[in-house]
Amino acid sequence: MIGNHFRTALLLTVLTVIIMLIGQMLGGTGGMFIALIFAGGINFFSYWHSDKIVLKMYKAREADSQSAPELYGIVEQLAQKAGLPVPRVYIIPQQAPNAFATGRNPEHAVVAVTEGLLHYMNNREIAGVIAHELGHVKNRDILIGSIAATMAGAIMMIANFARFAAIFGGFSRDEGEGGGIFGLIAMSIIAPVAAMLVQMAISRSREYMADATSAGITGDPDGLAAALEKLGAYSKKIPMQAEPATAHMFIANPFGGRRGLTHLFSTHPPIEQRIARLRGQKPTNSDHSQSRTGNGAGQARQAWERLR
Repeated sequence: MIGNHFRTALLLTVLTVIIMLIGQMLGGTGGMFIALIFAGGINFFSYWHSDKIVLKMYKAREADSQSAPELYGIVEQLAQKAGLPVPRVYIIPQQAPNAFATGRNPEHAVVAVTEGLLHYMNNREIAGVIAHELGHVKNRDILIGSIAATMAGAIMMIANFARFAAIFGGFSRDEGEGGGIFGLIAMSIIAPVAAMLVQMAISRSREYMADATSAGITGDPDGLAAALEKLGAYSKKIPMQAEPATAHMFIANPFGGRRGLTHLFSTHPPIEQRIARLRGQKPTNSDHSQSRTGNGAGQARQAWERLR
């Protein structure tokens, strides 16, 4: 728990500093002070409403035991196994299979899945995905992901505004107050990249842990492994309409089938590595930094026992 509190505080600090630096570039000392107030407002608002923002962004509709009895039954059963309150369930009207969890704590958690996930996955695979999302809830890192999405989105929006102001000569002021027009342009480029790097830092290790927790909840690591195989394959065939600021929240990178900068700054570890861990196979050399942490199935059981 202490680790999660520390990570949340570190995340908020880093993202707040990025917003303040943009403010300093836009308006000098006064701009930095305004940006600090703005960042504080975003932190407060995102704590209480980040889940609603993300759900609305993806036009998700709430499901219950009447409208989606099979899905709701899976969520309810797995939540009981995990010792968690039953989260609210939402369905995203997109054909690309994917899912995410959000909310500020287990008592206010939400699990959202796409229509594509329900269409292309069998119940065993759906259970693996749902248990993964419940793993994020149990590990109490859904708040980190939700706040990161809100603040990263704000940083990207402000950075775009800064770039627009620099191009059209807005915010004319003394060069000594900030970095001048060139500093403004540089910051408008660097800030979104920094926000993505923060997302990557908090997301990759969380995915491995949630995979392990999923295996512990279901007792079936191969169910999630099979789901990840499908997620990897369909990400190349069916594009998902997603916002980069929320990419880290999904079980699989919604831009997994794309190339360029979005692919370069991936918020998820390679799916092949996650599958290998779940099946107890030796990780490949492409993820050396993670290969020293043990084998998949055994590590999943150990992680689950620590969480119980």
